[in-house]
Amino acid sequence: MNGRVLVVDDDPSVREMLAEYLGGHGYEVAQADRGTAMREAVEASLPDVVLLDLNLPGEDGLSLARFLRERFDVGIIIVTGATGVADRVAGLEIGADDYVMKPFELRELLARIKSVLRRMQARAPAAMTVGTATPLGRAMVGACTLDTLSHQLFAADGHEIPLTAMEFDLLKVFLDHPNQVLTRDQLLTLTRNREWEPFDRSIDIRIARVRRKVEADPDKPQAIRTVRGAGYVFVPSRRDGGS
Repeated sequence: MNGRVLVVDDDPSVREMLAEYLGGHGYEVAQADRGTAMREAVEASLPDVVLLDLNLPGEDGLSLARFLRERFDVGIIIVTGATGVADRVAGLEIGADDYVMKPFELRELLARIKSVLRRMQARAPAAMTVGTATPLGRAMVGACTLDTLSHQLFAADGHEIPLTAMEFDLLKVFLDHPNQVLTRDQLLTLTRNREWEPFDRSIDIRIARVRRKVEADPDKPQAIRTVRGAGYVFVPSRRDGGS
């Protein structure tokens, strides 16, 4: 089995189509037509990836995406006919890993599912060299500690901060390239997200969300800084072993 996918959509024809197609490619597929059914399905057997429609009866998809991100380590791909940019931005800010518009090509959706699963399953092969004062496999990022082996982010008081696969990839890339200005295109390449366009502003949205998690003052970022007209740079603090 390649993975378990939960399809959350109120259109039975869409659910059946995706179940048949993904099932034919080696995925175990569960279905839900609304929020209550999704919650029951997740509690019964946690999926690897949730394909989530936004326009659902009762509880809307954005609220469900927030529920999933706050409680479970699952990939979230919003699949919807909503065309507004605001919906896309809201979904990404909540923590969705990707966003696919209806109507969509099944092959493209499959590729995006595989991409999300690769990011979730990837594991750092060795401890980071940045943050030498932290335990093996851990590194300081702003006000937080990133465990590169377990893909967990911890606040200064020790509590875990939910982290999406894409957010981990971004932090890992920054840790691997301290004090180096990285363009959006480089970030997309290094995080293996070449299915996005180089100038897709989604990368800015995700970095803004990461900053809210790791910066002491997200409005005045010190760890992940913007270099106007160039890109972003990770600046380790002195306690992290940086300059």
